[in-house]
Amino acid sequence: MRKRNESVTVEHERAAAAAAVPGPLDKGCSLRRSLRLPSSAAAEGMKRPLGRRYGLWFRLRKLLLWLVGLYIAIPFLVKLCPAIQAKLVFLNFVRVPYFIDLKRPQDQGLNHTCNYYLQPEEDVTIGVWHTVPAALWKNARGKDQLWFEEALGSSHPVILYLHGNAGTRGGDHRVELYKVLSSLGYHVVTFDYRGWGDSIGSPSERGMTYDALHVFDWIKARSGDNPVYIWGHSLGTGVATNLVRRLCERETPPDALILESPFTNIREEARSHPFSVASTRYFPGFDWFFLDPITTSGIKFANDENVKYISCSLLILHAEDDPVVPFHLGKKLYNIAATSRSFRDYKVQFVPFHTDLGYRHKYIYRSPELPRILREFLGKSEHEHHH
Repeated sequence: MRKRNESVTVEHERAAAAAAVPGPLDKGCSLRRSLRLPSSAAAEGMKRPLGRRYGLWFRLRKLLLWLVGLYIAIPFLVKLCPAIQAKLVFLNFVRVPYFIDLKRPQDQGLNHTCNYYLQPEEDVTIGVWHTVPAALWKNARGKDQLWFEEALGSSHPVILYLHGNAGTRGGDHRVELYKVLSSLGYHVVTFDYRGWGDSIGSPSERGMTYDALHVFDWIKARSGDNPVYIWGHSLGTGVATNLVRRLCERETPPDALILESPFTNIREEARSHPFSVASTRYFPGFDWFFLDPITTSGIKFANDENVKYISCSLLILHAEDDPVVPFHLGKKLYNIAATSRSFRDYKVQFVPFHTDLGYRHKYIYRSPELPRILREFLGKSEHEHHH
């Protein structure tokens, strides 16, 4: 009986010990319980960052697809609508600086400048600025248009300035050049082509050239025997060579042609433009998509062809660090002109400006050498400005 009670007691103690010490299963269960995440809050917390990441990636992918589609669509849009490419060549809708009154050149520091309006064709009106030589500054104050027109016959040479695309005749770098040329004893006559500034009409290469021809004839009718020089800058070099070629063909050439930052022709310039190089230059069929529409719009500005028919002295100015019209295009144009038979009896000169000077596309007027260059090329004026 005692033995049986002892065995029962031992079994009871074993059972108690087993209950007191957790076994492997209990350990596993305890471990699983300790790692169990809070049910609803944890699930929501993990879903939020995953959802945000997925939503961000979805938006980025959508934006990327939209940009790729746009990149592919633009060439077809330009091809189907050549007027877009024409707008990009002219940029006449870009008016910088804004909020200036072109009727008041004195607001730009041109107190010896008069604003005119001429009418080259019916329904076309162009705004013109005439800046007299600085030596006439005091006499010019308060004078009307008639006085300024008569002043063109005052034995001072005249420069007809043809500006580039974008902006107006009141552009900052253009105004600074007028001041430099005025201080050297030149009349400066400049204007906005039809469609630019406050000039009325639709822009085209033919229209721009005709406007320049009209202003040239207007000057010659008032300047007597005074020399008349034509100065073109950037896109204005295309207008200038168009004009001078026409003047030479009718045997009334100007006394000299000055080209600042010129190109060979508009196709080569468009192909070399930084925007083309950076974005679409290597797009398959680039010429067909982007350059042919320019030609289709009747835009050529073929300086390289025009110089073969020009018979007057030619001066080319170009900065080596020009980011808009690459320097090599100006040099190439000079090489074409220098070997042309039409220039065999005339002076052809190319003046480069070193990169370190930082003149880029439109700051050659800052060069302290410019007065000497013009004096040596055009001949020293009898009426230089005296300070």
